[in-house]
Amino acid sequence: MHASFQSQDNPLIRKLESVFTLTAEVRQALRNLPMQLAVIKDDQDIVREGDRPTRCCLILSGFAATYKITADGKRQITSFGIAGDIPDLHSLHLKVLDNSVSTLSTCRVGFIIHDDLRDLCERYPRIAAALWRETLIDGAIFREWMLNIGRREAYNRIAHLFCEMQVRLSAVGLVEDYAYDLPITQAELGDALGITTVHVNRVLQQMRADGLIVTKRTRLAIPDWDKLKEVGEFNPSYLQLEQGDLAAPDVDQVWPSQRRA
Repeated sequence: MHASFQSQDNPLIRKLESVFTLTAEVRQALRNLPMQLAVIKDDQDIVREGDRPTRCCLILSGFAATYKITADGKRQITSFGIAGDIPDLHSLHLKVLDNSVSTLSTCRVGFIIHDDLRDLCERYPRIAAALWRETLIDGAIFREWMLNIGRREAYNRIAHLFCEMQVRLSAVGLVEDYAYDLPITQAELGDALGITTVHVNRVLQQMRADGLIVTKRTRLAIPDWDKLKEVGEFNPSYLQLEQGDLAAPDVDQVWPSQRRA
């Protein structure tokens, strides 16, 4: 279906406004941006390495992952995509994709033709600047992930990732009382952090026992935000968010452990 995303709760606007100030005129232009809406089931590739796309994919809801595959079939997830993200935005200027993007959960997406996005950026330089800033922040996240995987222990890696997801999801209104949906399997966490699934499971059990996280199915709660930040050595400055850091929560409910993170 071809449509303009007219909702006042446009996730792209929420995402860009978390890192950049937009005028009312620019917000309306983003609402009027034509896109083809689609629902894609979990574990489906949106784009593949080697593709030459003519459109970008905006995630409206759900979780996605950017990844690469080794010659022997091992997957390395290089980022997680959430509502408001355009994980293949670089395809606007790079002819051939050097990575793949796949859904982790069922995703609502909006496909935006490159020519329409280029025209929008030409008519509204502030949108071009906001998208440029967004790609620079993506680069900062990649650098932080490299540090996390290369120099932190598994326990600290997972804590850091949970902190990052808390802040990123909060910026687009998807966190409530320091709890959020995280439909990511332990195998997918392992692929993102360079850890075996068995080790991920052991670390999650220890984090629950230590009171760092509480899980129920795909829901993750953080009882002590300051403690989790300390364990993860987490400083949110690399996310460049306008609203700054978060205060410590008070979460009393304890949920049973589950297999999923």
